[in-house]
Amino acid sequence: MTSERSDDSATESRLGRWVEWFDGSLFTLCLGSLLVVVLGGLAQVSFGAFSMTIVEAWQAVFNPDVLFDPRVWETFLLGGQLNTDALLNPLAWDSLIVSAELPEMSKQSLIVWNIRLPRVLVGALVGMNLAVSGAIFQAVTRNELASPFILGVSSGAGLAILLTLVVFSGLSAFLPLIASLGGAAAFLVVYAIAWKNGTSPVRLVLAGVIVGTVFGSLQTALFFFADDIGVVQSAIAWTTGSLTGTDWEQVRMALPWSTVAVVLAVVTSRQLNVLLLGENTASSLGMNVEKVRFALSGVAVLAASASIAVAGIVGFVGLIVPHMVRTIVGSDYKKLVIGCIFAGPALMVVADVGARLALSPVQIPVGIVTGLVGGPYFLYLMRKQDTMGEI
Repeated sequence: MTSERSDDSATESRLGRWVEWFDGSLFTLCLGSLLVVVLGGLAQVSFGAFSMTIVEAWQAVFNPDVLFDPRVWETFLLGGQLNTDALLNPLAWDSLIVSAELPEMSKQSLIVWNIRLPRVLVGALVGMNLAVSGAIFQAVTRNELASPFILGVSSGAGLAILLTLVVFSGLSAFLPLIASLGGAAAFLVVYAIAWKNGTSPVRLVLAGVIVGTVFGSLQTALFFFADDIGVVQSAIAWTTGSLTGTDWEQVRMALPWSTVAVVLAVVTSRQLNVLLLGENTASSLGMNVEKVRFALSGVAVLAASASIAVAGIVGFVGLIVPHMVRTIVGSDYKKLVIGCIFAGPALMVVADVGARLALSPVQIPVGIVTGLVGGPYFLYLMRKQDTMGEI
């Protein structure tokens, strides 16, 4: 009985601590962001080249014959039907996913579920990844102006994309993977430049600016070697960030890595809080600062690479979302990471609605919209706050 009471008390204590930091401001932020994503998603699926009424579009989204059919989700999320007979036989795992046709759907359902809804899901994943990545980089550098773009990840991915399109066009099928590897390699270069008997937040930011500038110049130079205007347009779409043409393949590509990165970010929120205290304090608390900083940076690179792989380089999301969330819930990373998981998709989905529908039938890259939103927002912050930079 004593053991059972102890277990109950421990459970109640953990629940109490969870409820304590999940306060009203965080709940309001999450609920409001979720509402924005739902409304933005419904707007996204309701309008387009194929005309249908809003009622028809919403009926297609909430069609129970599609929504509750496991075959549909197996096809969308796995790329085919799950072969349950192969689960218990490791030698047959190469046939775990077998091709399957979608059940019969109306024209409206096909358009909504195959074209419009995947774009909403990819946008939500990209926004979540970039926001979480930016929040981690800001903790690692203790600078609220840090982001995947500032620390060279985006520039490395952009250079890898252009090299592939212009020089190694035969590898275009592997463009998402190459973009991710380029971003990861760029951050390793940044880390190596910043290393001098260890790293420091200031050196990481300065090294990121150096690598970003050099890689940006190389990107511009590569445009002069592109003879095909189609290659140039494709490269511009990648380097400015675009969700045009995304489908369930991009969802399947981003979802696993996004899940891993977000779970790791939530689990390591305590270490992020300790890093904000400064290197001396973190070391005195028993933390190996360099190992933790490098590991957390790897989580941030993973999150950023997952978004770059499916949407290209979308600017400002990783910079402004953590700052917006911080002004609402504070600097506690238990709250901040959760807030970014919800606020990032909200910003990205709304921006993509504007990118797709504002100048219809012309679609502009979503990165242009986030830049147009992010620039004035930071101008407002600069005018409002006396000091910006260190958290």
